Amino acid sequence: MAQEIHYEIFLRQGARDGWQIVDVRLERDAAIDFAKALIADNRATGVKVMKETYNDETGDYLTLKIFEDGHNQFRTMPAEEDVPHALPCFKPDDLYSYHARATISRLLADHLARNKLTLTELSHRADALEKLEATGTLLQHAIQKVAVAQAASTATPVQQIVKSLNELVEAACQRVYRDHRKGFFPRVEASEFSALAAQLSNQSYGGYVLNGAIALYLRDAKGWDEKLLRLLGLMEQAGGPGRALLLSAIDSVIAEILNGPAALHELIGPQLDFGHELAGLVALFLGAEPDGATGRAGLAALSRRFAADDLPEARTAIASRLMAEFRSVKRLCPGSLFEEFQTLRRIADRLVRGIGKYLSHEDLIAAFTLRSRRLVTHETLSEHLADAATPDEKLARLLAVEENIVGAENKRTLASFIVPIITAPAFGNYFQNPKVPASLRLQVLSRLQARVLRSGFQESQRREIADLLDREAYEIAARARLLESILANAATPAERVAALLTLCTGAYLTEGKLSVRVRELLLAQLSTPGFLTGYTAQRTLASEKPDAQSAMSELVFALAKAGISAETGLKSIAA
Repeated sequence: MAQEIHYEIFLRQGARDGWQIVDVRLERDAAIDFAKALIADNRATGVKVMKETYNDETGDYLTLKIFEDGHNQFRTMPAEEDVPHALPCFKPDDLYSYHARATISRLLADHLARNKLTLTELSHRADALEKLEATGTLLQHAIQKVAVAQAASTATPVQQIVKSLNELVEAACQRVYRDHRKGFFPRVEASEFSALAAQLSNQSYGGYVLNGAIALYLRDAKGWDEKLLRLLGLMEQAGGPGRALLLSAIDSVIAEILNGPAALHELIGPQLDFGHELAGLVALFLGAEPDGATGRAGLAALSRRFAADDLPEARTAIASRLMAEFRSVKRLCPGSLFEEFQTLRRIADRLVRGIGKYLSHEDLIAAFTLRSRRLVTHETLSEHLADAATPDEKLARLLAVEENIVGAENKRTLASFIVPIITAPAFGNYFQNPKVPASLRLQVLSRLQARVLRSGFQESQRREIADLLDREAYEIAARARLLESILANAATPAERVAALLTLCTGAYLTEGKLSVRVRELLLAQLSTPGFLTGYTAQRTLASEKPDAQSAMSELVFALAKAGISAETGLKSIAA
């Protein structure tokens, strides 16, 4: 059984605040040390570390708390914990409530996946319950988990809670066995469900009986896709006074199917990698048939229902599964960080269209921020830069990472990787190589700096990186005596201005000390007596159009591109 393990760190701020996930680590000791540091630095009043074990066979996670600490010691209500929780149940009907069903689905996820059962089928079919009881310790283990969770918030001993839950579960099972023997759950054909729902719509136990009938109807379905197809086929029959009851029951059962990762894996089919699998989920959520899922009639019918905005509970389930998968530590494209970013961007562009009543903008940003955090680790970035041949390629790759991640803290972390690359001796040695023309080296630095200035780094970091690149560019120009050469080789002020403007407008200059120096030289040449006459004559000859006004307009426009305002330029021009 293939498994992947990671550790999620949660913090709490204040005695009554809820838990918030702040980081994910792959090493147990690193996760616990980070949690302890949060407490020691007074950044949290409480911390905990949850071990998440991913099972490839079921596509689900097993959660276990391995560490908790805090300044405020108080009992946390079970509903606030990320452990299997349950509301107090006193009678068998309580086990059919929303919260109880959510707890049971989580505790018995593996059993449901192996037997291709929904919770509705398990809780309404005598044969399915008998098979569960025959497993021996599985049911007892689930009951003990619930008892331990409840005992954490009460003074009742665990043993007493276990006894009460055993009695409750036994009563619920016996009720199903008894109803099965009496034929309480009718066996009906697809065309008869509408009449059955109408008959049960005004009865207090109507939902229980209808779900039992649906469970029997799905009993001999071969696989999840056929179950979907049968359920969606019943929707075509829904009508009359029982329509709302029947549609609600169908929606709930489909939601149970989509809540199970194993069912989704089977429905979408084998994919190239996790990124393609997630893209398939996004397509389904948006009402499109996932790529590679042809031939699955049930999935195709479901996508059409989603496109028509039907089945709200099922769409909520698929949205929740999407966010859970997005928050997981699995790489979208393990072989390439570049492909990871491309896939991430494609998914993000599509998911934005799904923001609304099923998916909030805040949840989406939080999920993308968390996934971005896992891409700016030392291990991931080192792997991304391993085959970069030159320092400028390394810097370009890191800037590409910045363009594809979200979260101010993630960008701050990324910037801390960039500064050491620029300040390293290898960076200076590479750009001060006299064998490469100075103009080419300046162009590379100018383009890199432009990307930095457009980036989402914090202002201080953006300015620091830009200044370091400008310092390197200034040093190149000084060693190559580039500006002095331009002034010496040009015969007239007009020619010198034209050459300097080419530097400014041709993306050769970094913003900062170097560009300021070039502007100073430009203004000095503009102030040289006879400049305007010589420039007008030169431009008139070049364009073969003796128009002094056009030449002046062209000059003012070029100066503006070089960062010199029209007012400053006109004041400096000498006739």
